[in-house]
Amino acid sequence: MQFKTIIEPFRIKTVEPITMSTEQEREQFLTNAHYNPFLLKSEQVIIDLLTDSGTSAMSSNQWAGMMRGDESYAGARSWDRFEKEVHDLTGMPHILPTHQGRAAERILYSHIGGKGKYFISNTHFDTTRANIEYSGATAIDIPALEGKDYNSDFPFKGNMDVAKLEELIKQYGERHVAAVILTVTNNSGGGQPVSMQNAKEISKICKKHDILFVLDCCRIAENSYFIHEKEKEYKGVPFREIAQEMFSLADAAIMSAKKDALVNMGGFLALRSKSLSEACTQMLIITEGFTTYGGLSGRDMEAIAIGLQEVFEPDYLKYRIISTQYLGEKIRSKGVQIIYPVGGHAVYVDAKKLYDHMPVEHYPGQALVCELYRIGGIRTVEIGSVMFGTYDGHGELIAAPMELVRLAIPRRVYTQSHIDYVIEVFDEINRTKKNVKGLRITKEPKFLRHFTSHFERL
Repeated sequence: MQFKTIIEPFRIKTVEPITMSTEQEREQFLTNAHYNPFLLKSEQVIIDLLTDSGTSAMSSNQWAGMMRGDESYAGARSWDRFEKEVHDLTGMPHILPTHQGRAAERILYSHIGGKGKYFISNTHFDTTRANIEYSGATAIDIPALEGKDYNSDFPFKGNMDVAKLEELIKQYGERHVAAVILTVTNNSGGGQPVSMQNAKEISKICKKHDILFVLDCCRIAENSYFIHEKEKEYKGVPFREIAQEMFSLADAAIMSAKKDALVNMGGFLALRSKSLSEACTQMLIITEGFTTYGGLSGRDMEAIAIGLQEVFEPDYLKYRIISTQYLGEKIRSKGVQIIYPVGGHAVYVDAKKLYDHMPVEHYPGQALVCELYRIGGIRTVEIGSVMFGTYDGHGELIAAPMELVRLAIPRRVYTQSHIDYVIEVFDEINRTKKNVKGLRITKEPKFLRHFTSHFERL
């Protein structure tokens, strides 16, 4: 018999207390944090949906594995286990460990980037874009046209526009395209999955033009679930084998292990090219650490090796995707516009539609982020004109294509009652939406401004 209720496929062994707060207290906390939830203290947050990166609860097997951690500077046993697991998954011979994904991005993209170079992606995430632009190169997004329709049932809205890819390669010249980056799932594009067919088409184009094809694979297991469910030829194929096939199409892979490796810290850069690996290894040693630890402790590498096995377990993946869909469907049933279908790791709310009285230069996404915290103590993140907006020559805002708020769900952390609380908060969000005012930026850095900017209410 098939039951309607999907239970958590784990038991809770250790608990972490949540500090409850009043709305009045949260108003003061928000003021002190300059209306930027990144600047809140964790004990001031009731439900933390800021990110799914590094916020997972580790399993008893992972904690046991950490006790085996070999902390030798060179040639540690933990490195051997880590390297074997990553090689088996990616099929790539050269594995460089890093302390997290953005370190791998910096190493690779600073080497192959620079002024006059172009990086093309389905959608670059914030740190990816920052590392590319910091090198002097240009980051270009070409998401599939289907991804712009929030309400359709198209299953792979994270795809890249392959016709546009061919057009841009011809426009810029293949020598000037440093890499094509496929992010799975497409985080900034609403956490939407990418089809295997799309990855095959991109791989074929890159091979034809001799352009490096990079897989940004931090949510590869979640993406494999969608391929298994939505591409009929993969219906009976195990999730891990689907991931391995997608890796086989790429020349390089970057992973923040803080997502689908179910750990709190770690990442890697995997490469097929020996010469590219040798060049990147020099930067690894200078900035991260020796080749067999790369900024990671042995215990971290043990936990990653185990996590990369656990994440492909069918019971876990089914629970992960369906529990995220539960939150999205419930919010949507209240008339709140989200990116639909619901992605794997997060629900993306269209703040521009919710606050349709607010101009984009008043940052509706950041306004919603602040309201979710003020009303319910829920910390989320804006993915819109705060994160991706730029300025023209006169200092006027060039708005981002979307004004979204991401509710990212940490893995194996919250129960259904926590999620039901979040859903209930949206009743009050709906009730008070016409009274919400926007924000203006009072202080901002040049790169990644959403992390540290200060705001004030209008």
